[in-house]
Amino acid sequence: MLAINAVRRAPAILRSAAPLSTWSAVPAGPPDPILGITEAFKADKDPRRINLGVGAYRDEDGKPYVLNAVKKAEERISAAKLDKEYLPITGLPGFTSNAAKLAYGADSVPRNQNAVSKLWLNPRSVVMIGNIATSQIAVTQSISGTGALRIGGAFLARHYPHSKTIYVPSPTWGNHIPLFKDSGLEVKYYRYFDKKTVGLDFEGLKEDLQTAPEGSIVLLHACAHNPTGVDPTQSQWKDISDIVAEKKLFPFFDMAYQGFASGSTDRDAFAVRYFVSQGHQIALSQSFAKNMGLYGERVGAFSLTTANEEERKRVDSQLKIIVRPMYSNPPLHGAHIANTILSDPELYQEWEGEVKGMADRIINMRERLYQLLSNDFRTPGEWSHVKSQIGMFSFTGLNKEQCKVLAEKAHIYMTMDGRISMAGLNGRNIEYFAKSVDAAVRGDL
Repeated sequence: MLAINAVRRAPAILRSAAPLSTWSAVPAGPPDPILGITEAFKADKDPRRINLGVGAYRDEDGKPYVLNAVKKAEERISAAKLDKEYLPITGLPGFTSNAAKLAYGADSVPRNQNAVSKLWLNPRSVVMIGNIATSQIAVTQSISGTGALRIGGAFLARHYPHSKTIYVPSPTWGNHIPLFKDSGLEVKYYRYFDKKTVGLDFEGLKEDLQTAPEGSIVLLHACAHNPTGVDPTQSQWKDISDIVAEKKLFPFFDMAYQGFASGSTDRDAFAVRYFVSQGHQIALSQSFAKNMGLYGERVGAFSLTTANEEERKRVDSQLKIIVRPMYSNPPLHGAHIANTILSDPELYQEWEGEVKGMADRIINMRERLYQLLSNDFRTPGEWSHVKSQIGMFSFTGLNKEQCKVLAEKAHIYMTMDGRISMAGLNGRNIEYFAKSVDAAVRGDL
């Protein structure tokens, strides 16, 4: 009888006691703007469609490009039959040594102030093994450039004694803001882009850095500023260095495009190397996504220059403390690829040639787009910024309404601030793109 009553009562009990989900109060987050562009592009079946939103290189046929140097490196790694053991917390030693050398240069003061042992080839592991134990550079492998920035933000939030505020350029890569906020830093801005000239607001930049509180952290894009494609000249970098020294600011460089901007790894590292040569202690984020095409391998490095070996060891110990609970240790395969290329003179030379080829193709697209808009279509406005900007991205100067109509009427997808990925243009679609921009600017699309 009791069992029967329990059964009869069960529906009412369940109806009255149905609990709310644990996550019922979690709000929906805003959609990622880049992901939204990609989804809209994929849903568009028009054969003329162009995706200029994604920051990944595409070849002349609009396809993802795997570098020949990467293919050869993978062949060597496969032939070596390497194991899949964990890496140390700070990553593959040969890779971090070679990444530092690529960024800071063979003649960099911190690397040469103390004796640095020579690199040697370990035939069993294919890669070059480097020992930088006596250098002044504390370096750790990271999960690409984003991971490097996150490690750097966490380290500065914990250990930088003078400020917990980081000044970033306006505009900057969108992920910089939540990344540094989540690291525990307050984010403020300094002027960078002049909408009127579609170029660098150098006077505004200098004024804002000069009025920033002494000891503040300042984020600097080493080359190929994302999203504008506008970089300081070497002379302007020297002025910035002087202001940073005068105000005792701490420079944090984000170098995601070394080699990819100008085609020269040395030229693109000018700012980093100049600051070091002037005695600045710096933080540096590196990514090998763009310049080696290792997007999905997530290969990067974070480094700090220190005063001496004893200080480097202490800093290195704290980097390990940050990394260990975050992801324990970094991925193996991409580090092997990058290190194999950086270690082997023949592969390195081939890689540099391929990087230059990618950069040159983008530069050619800039020149061609400028010619089409300025000369062929005589599009209203000034378009010289298209070819004076550098790197993967260009701030076109198109407004939100023009970007919207280009998507709706011409099937051309970009961010609503007018930023385009130059890598998405090629010989097959650039004339259609330019013609569509001309029509959008004239209000005829």
